[in-house]
Amino acid sequence: MLRDIQSGKDAQVQAVLGVIAYISPDILLLNGFDYDYNNTALNAFADLLSEQTTPYPHRFALRPNTGMDTGLDMDGDGQTGGPRDAQGYGKFAGQGGMAILSRLPFSETDVQDFSALRWVDFPEALLPQVDGKPFPTAKAQAAQRLSTTGHWVVPITVEGSTLNLMAFHASPPVFDGDEDRNGKRNHDEVRFWAAYLDGELAAQPDGAPFVILGDANLDPFDGDGRSKAIRGLLAHPRVQDVTPTSQGAVEATHIQGGANATHESDPALDTADWRDESGPGNMRVDYVLPSSDLKVRASGVFWPKAHDPNAALLNVDGTLASRHHLVWVDVIP
Repeated sequence: MLRDIQSGKDAQVQAVLGVIAYISPDILLLNGFDYDYNNTALNAFADLLSEQTTPYPHRFALRPNTGMDTGLDMDGDGQTGGPRDAQGYGKFAGQGGMAILSRLPFSETDVQDFSALRWVDFPEALLPQVDGKPFPTAKAQAAQRLSTTGHWVVPITVEGSTLNLMAFHASPPVFDGDEDRNGKRNHDEVRFWAAYLDGELAAQPDGAPFVILGDANLDPFDGDGRSKAIRGLLAHPRVQDVTPTSQGAVEATHIQGGANATHESDPALDTADWRDESGPGNMRVDYVLPSSDLKVRASGVFWPKAHDPNAALLNVDGTLASRHHLVWVDVIP
């Protein structure tokens, strides 16, 4: 895959590059981007964007919890060493990590990385149990980190002031059993930011404006997740939900059946496109949430209608850039 990124010939890479170059955000969070120690893949990807006149001189990534070996049976299947036995699902260390590309500088020495926080140490943790006992075992639960991928606070310098990026990628609240391990973990990963803003953690926010951004894998009303967590974050007094929308999401909901037929949320707000009629339906799971003290000029989701000329950017040679559509918010410092 690194060779594909370096050459830029892979269809999915081309599709992702096209969308980013078209929107051209000053700051970009990439989710599902594999991590390597020297950020070789990230630098190669950013170099390709520079060739498309979309330069990002400032690049940042930390080792994610995905694929991080625990040596324990973390999913209760009686075996160890599987992708679900890692701190976050991953077939190899660093699979599906996070990365930030920016035109604005940041200070790596001031980054707060909460990825090592153990789930049991999170305030009012919603820990999975079976018959009143920790699932899968007390030892495994004691070792389990809260973050599937990571929770970062990255300070960006904007015209001499600080803007904190609060980045994360939560676990899907499915693919488990009656213990609802993934559902409860997703709930607490999303609730993490409210707990941080409310001063419930050892590390305290510095009061600077911020933007929470990432894949929560949680819709406020639709799907199988514990949606109370995301509704609480959207309603937090220090957060403003500017409700980015797209026309393509509305069109897709009208065309498709399955779970979309019982859609409770406004379909214009959807960000993820699950087309399988037996699947969860389209949902709003990706968020860019500015702090309430920031002025917002505009926002949107890059999901054009099927006959819009820009729709070709999403699909190159029959390969979709991603089922998740880029969410953007234009804030005034």
